[in-house]
Amino acid sequence: MGTTTKWLGKALRGLRTFAYGSSGQRPKVGLALGGGFARGIAHIGVIRVFEQTGIPIDFIAGTSVGALIAAAYASGTSLEDMARQGEETRFRDFGRWTVSRLGMASNERLEHFLHKFTTAKLFEEMKIPLCIVATDLISGESVYFTTGEIGPALRASCAYPGLFLPVEYRNHVLADGFLTEAVPAPAVRKMGADFVISVHLEPGLLDSRPRNTIEVISRSFSIVQTCSVQPWRAATDILISPDVHHVLWDEFAKTQQLIVAGQDAAHAALPRIKALLSRFDGRLARPYAPEEIPSSSK
Repeated sequence: MGTTTKWLGKALRGLRTFAYGSSGQRPKVGLALGGGFARGIAHIGVIRVFEQTGIPIDFIAGTSVGALIAAAYASGTSLEDMARQGEETRFRDFGRWTVSRLGMASNERLEHFLHKFTTAKLFEEMKIPLCIVATDLISGESVYFTTGEIGPALRASCAYPGLFLPVEYRNHVLADGFLTEAVPAPAVRKMGADFVISVHLEPGLLDSRPRNTIEVISRSFSIVQTCSVQPWRAATDILISPDVHHVLWDEFAKTQQLIVAGQDAAHAALPRIKALLSRFDGRLARPYAPEEIPSSSK
């Protein structure tokens, strides 16, 4: 028995070293979820694969709809409930048309919409440390919310310029977080993540003509982002980009299709994620040399 016990202990130690590198320490994993209106439902598929395959999530941050998904998941809401709510979602659930020089609609209803997922109201109630990112329209810088009420921070992060009114909160005039961090990889890095997985919902360009002002604005921002430097990529270790560019901003009815797209993209990234996590060395600030960071992993 003694020999068997020693052999088993040695074997388990070997497996641990293979799983987490020579240090035997598990890296802290941060998940950064980007914006994209209805396309954000694809995040559910990505997280589902992580749950099924044991990829840990120690920190989670979100921009725009990514903030809603992140808050719901961090609070303990099941992915099944999130998917069911996604199918039932309509614009009137989170937006109300209004007359203003600063936007076409108010997203005050978003605070009540969050309660369809969870009764939690404070960041301190989250089961996973959560950060919501918005943009200060005065300073042009990211604002990170990690304490206090979730509702106002969520509204600010989802205040898409031109569509929703800016949100005044904590001495800031705030708009959608995508303006400074389309994917909040820097946020989870600052939260303490050793390894950052970013999910970017690339909108791409459609063959059809824009149907309305909202789509003109949306496509314009997409073009600007495509042509500009995006610093969040430098804070990303693995980039997952579900194929959802063909889905329009309000096509919540495509929930199941979006979830499948998220699952497919996550499955494709799994070998790379596991390989990099296995090389983690607790003595390093990052799990591998910066020059080895892939620019994209799908």
